[in-house]
Amino acid sequence: MSYVHPEYLVETDWVAQHLNDPNVRIIESDEDPLLYAMGHIPGAVQVDWFSTLQHPLRRDFLTKEQFEEVASSLGITNDTTVVFYGDKSNWFACYALWLFQYYGHQNVRIMNGGRLKWEKENRPLVKEVPSYARTTYRAREADKSIRAFRDEVLVQSNARKPLVDVRSPKEYSGELLHMPSYPQEGATRGGHIPGAVSIPWATAVNEADSTFKSADELRALYEGKGIKSDEEVIAYCRIGERSSHTWFVLKYLLGFANVRNYDGSWTEWGNLVGAPIER
Repeated sequence: MSYVHPEYLVETDWVAQHLNDPNVRIIESDEDPLLYAMGHIPGAVQVDWFSTLQHPLRRDFLTKEQFEEVASSLGITNDTTVVFYGDKSNWFACYALWLFQYYGHQNVRIMNGGRLKWEKENRPLVKEVPSYARTTYRAREADKSIRAFRDEVLVQSNARKPLVDVRSPKEYSGELLHMPSYPQEGATRGGHIPGAVSIPWATAVNEADSTFKSADELRALYEGKGIKSDEEVIAYCRIGERSSHTWFVLKYLLGFANVRNYDGSWTEWGNLVGAPIER
């Protein structure tokens, strides 16, 4: 069985062949923003998840108008094919893609394997920062059908509808408030949302080269935990980047019709007064 929407995934060979394609914009989005300066795919621009995509004051995304400014400054038109890649098996690449989808950009791709696979294949990395002619980008109104908010998550939990906790097992159990080897901060309580099943995001990728596992392996992974494609599913993590990776897997690789990312995730839920928590 193949992926349901393979058109949302491109291989490194495809990217190498389209480095000079004016209709393609390659975007690097990393957890570590310094990686881009150390070397990036020729022609790639940087979109930092925090400084570029987040509102400077509210814990929220850019407004529609601010997003239009970012896209315009990167020379992106409404018809541009935007290819995302990054470190950590494309965590923040998927996060950036999800936000582009949130504001209506449909022509998006993930480069399978991200930085790791590109580097393993000894493909070129450059330090030159490209500039592109400014465009006038027009975003759509936010597509809230792909984003879950805390009150909706509570309804989902109370109804015992599918919730996928994609964090590490010790975050799910409440032993940790953040991933292993990271500062334990961001929430005052540990545990998981009642009814959520634990399916760590990393189980969806091959450790050797950060590529996605096969469709059959992915289907077995999620269906084995009772997550079915005909149900409404909400995924969450700590700040929304790991769960956007799972959102991409469920929506495009497995073809789930109704899957949402709860980007408030544990930094919101673990700090909410009165929010139910299981351990």
